[in-house]
Amino acid sequence: MRRPTASLHPPAALSVVLIAALLSTPSAAEAGYVTQTSAPSAGTAYVTQAGAPSVASGRLSPGGRGRGVCVDTPLRLTADRPLQAGASGRIEVHRADGTVVDTIDLADPRSYHRTIGDAVSDTGVPHSFAYHPVLVDGNTATIRLRRRLDYGRAYYVTVDPEVFPGFPGIQDPATWRFRTRAAPPRAGSRRLTVAADGTGDFCTVQGAIDFVPEGNTRPVLIDVRPGTYQEIDYVRADRPHLTVRGAGRDRTVIEYDNNNKLNGDTSLAGSTDPGDVCPRQVLPGHDKFNCWRSLFGVEAGDFRLRDITLRNTTPYGGSQAEAFRGNADRITLRRVTLESFQDTLRLQGRGFVTDSLIAGDVDFVWGTGSVFVRRTELRSLHGGYVTQARNDAAHSGYVFVDDRLTRRPEAPDASVYLGRVDPTVYPASQVVFVRTAMDAHVRPDGWQLNNAGCDKAPDVRFWEYGSTDLAGTPLDTGARLPCSRRLTDAEAAWWSDPAHVLGGWRPR
Repeated sequence: MRRPTASLHPPAALSVVLIAALLSTPSAAEAGYVTQTSAPSAGTAYVTQAGAPSVASGRLSPGGRGRGVCVDTPLRLTADRPLQAGASGRIEVHRADGTVVDTIDLADPRSYHRTIGDAVSDTGVPHSFAYHPVLVDGNTATIRLRRRLDYGRAYYVTVDPEVFPGFPGIQDPATWRFRTRAAPPRAGSRRLTVAADGTGDFCTVQGAIDFVPEGNTRPVLIDVRPGTYQEIDYVRADRPHLTVRGAGRDRTVIEYDNNNKLNGDTSLAGSTDPGDVCPRQVLPGHDKFNCWRSLFGVEAGDFRLRDITLRNTTPYGGSQAEAFRGNADRITLRRVTLESFQDTLRLQGRGFVTDSLIAGDVDFVWGTGSVFVRRTELRSLHGGYVTQARNDAAHSGYVFVDDRLTRRPEAPDASVYLGRVDPTVYPASQVVFVRTAMDAHVRPDGWQLNNAGCDKAPDVRFWEYGSTDLAGTPLDTGARLPCSRRLTDAEAAWWSDPAHVLGGWRPR
């Protein structure tokens, strides 16, 4: 495990991370807890806080007679008053015999790191992600453990008084107890369920991903039930053929504030830990650390994501922060919402996106991939750039067909470029918009070349066909960048076929 840098965890940041406006928690029914002080039901453990006026009573989840608990369960404590975060204190999970199996020490920066998805670097060394072990939102504290628990075991939790000032802590082994379910799903299961309320096979999406065996060769469906899941997710290259399916974009949400400052070039600058170097770098050197900063990262081929929202909650102006990063071949995104600001969607291989919403401001659709985007809304949140394509001459870039370019009020008229690139670095960059409806936030010149003019960009392919305003009225594109051009009818028909863009692959 690497030693965290001062910039990642300064002393003021060693307390519990406070999340109020950026992160939301599951509903009471989804999370399995309530805040009223009525008589507890079976499976509910209440704590009386004598002499602690700031927190009068609370509920623990899982707790009481809780059995059949997910091995990847988060721990939650809900009080009848707002909790405050401390800068020290330990949270420990014990087996019934007292053996400590996991410890979070808020004064120790090493507690702010954990493995996710069995991620390994390009040298095969395990990678450790920085994360928030405790999230406080109003009256509720959610604790994310650093390791999975074992099946069929009884556990109890202790909490030092320093963890939540005003809360006397929990030291009695009989107070916060639970038992994990007896056995995992059947080996080789082709369908797994995830539920925030603990009624599925797993409580987290990552828990289900991790259950898929290495070297998987068969399709596996992971059904994610309604709820908000606060987690970083990562799919290793040796777990292909996965489909992650939510219950609908307005019902199933995965969110986290992963970004470049938490897990990326800024946080890892100067690191010599071999576990920090990205695997399968498409752009060697440039991609040394930036693979770890996405909310949902996929290194495995034949991956599908559908009917779900991914929301990277990194604040505006924070840093580069992908909602989804796909570094593999044949990735399909269908009926998804991807939200971030900078670098929202990054695809590095062949990708197909349809009937979706992608929101961001700077280069919010980008990468080296050959990508076909159909019937999708691209929503600019501020002035900036929709695309930055870094494909080489041997591959197509990003092709958009029958899409809509919309905006939030913070994106004024003529404030957004369709795309930009430095042609001296990526001379074959290709972005094509076919029959795209565009609001007035798109600049009249449309495209930008960085560090060069058109004389240095003979092979850049910035193309359009049939662009209209949102009402369907044809746009005057006469003021576009001189080295961009309009396609002919025949060319537009050819580029409208995903198989042509994707090298013969026809996504189902």
